[in-house]
Amino acid sequence: MSKLDEERVEHIVQTILQDYEGERAVNKMDLYNQPDKKAIIDIVEKLLKILYPGYYSDKVYKIYSVKNNMAAAIEDVIFHLNKQVMIVLRYCCTSSDLSDSALEEKAQNMTFDFMEKIPQIREYLETDIQAAYDGDPAAGSKDEVILSYPGLYAISVYRIAHELFLLGVPMIPRIMTEHAHSITGIDIHPGASIGKHFFMDHGTGIVIGETTVIGEHVKVYQGVTLGGLSTKGGQKLKGIKRHPTIGDRVTIYSGSSILGGDTVIEEDVVVGGNTFVTKSIAKGTRVSVKKQELQLK
Repeated sequence: MSKLDEERVEHIVQTILQDYEGERAVNKMDLYNQPDKKAIIDIVEKLLKILYPGYYSDKVYKIYSVKNNMAAAIEDVIFHLNKQVMIVLRYCCTSSDLSDSALEEKAQNMTFDFMEKIPQIREYLETDIQAAYDGDPAAGSKDEVILSYPGLYAISVYRIAHELFLLGVPMIPRIMTEHAHSITGIDIHPGASIGKHFFMDHGTGIVIGETTVIGEHVKVYQGVTLGGLSTKGGQKLKGIKRHPTIGDRVTIYSGSSILGGDTVIEEDVVVGGNTFVTKSIAKGTRVSVKKQELQLK
């Protein structure tokens, strides 16, 4: 290989460095004050150990020392979560007018309020595990559900992120759920409201939008979208109910799209596969597309 042209290398370096100047979003280099994505993902993994101590904990610990290990893990999460919450509060403009002492107090209260929700999160997850086991004849045990089902991983991270979202913590909840999205292919916005006994069978390709409301004992299959009718309005639609409401004991089969903030799927509805629903459905209804004809050549 011929020797690189040093002058051209220097020219490229300087051109790229000059491109960093200006007020564009891609130019932001506030490295020390912005949230640490890696640290937030680490907090997620530590929280999973707290939620499922017998499944995610380090195997080097003996049974009798698990509680001591968990106590240390809880304190560790409190410390690091408080630090990241403090950073995002300072980083986001909504809190920029607060003093450092006020930010510290707000971050600490948010962190403590969230950690006090851990027993409630675990209560909800117990019902999700039961729903997955009861709803899937291929499930060999609840252990199998916890250790291998991507849907349970996604709902676990969502339930963590949702509580932070309700407390008004910016950015961190979305980083958490998008991390789960990247691993599982399941995209749940932390702002969605999801009741107990929620089961995503297979899971891949499921999308649940920010203002979606889901009742209890709901079962959703792969490729389902609970989305908005249109996003043309962009930021003007912020805060508006854009996504559907799903009642209790609804089943939504694969490939279905249910769209719109005014769309309400009432209790005990079954939505068949590959359907496109943009209007409300009365309770007890079976929704399906007209039977398609196979052509064999």
